[in-house]
Amino acid sequence: MVTCKDFLRELGDYLDESVDPQVREELSKHINECPNCWVVLNTTQKTIQVYKGMDPEPLPEGVHDRLIGALEKKIKSQA
Repeated sequence: MVTCKDFLRELGDYLDESVDPQVREELSKHINECPNCWVVLNTTQKTIQVYKGMDPEPLPEGVHDRLIGALEKKIKSQA
């Protein structure tokens, strides 16, 4: 049985359609039965559509380096 936590863990792969077909079927069933997860999926899909329609904006100076530094720090803390 798929839980909301399982759904959130697999959301990216579900949206990319790269999740195992059997898992996708179980997630779809959960989404149809769980109004909260349906809202999360629907909102995420709409957000992606909005962003796909926008022109890319360059990052302000220094943001890229700070972002990479923060990601590296997070990865090291999880190791």
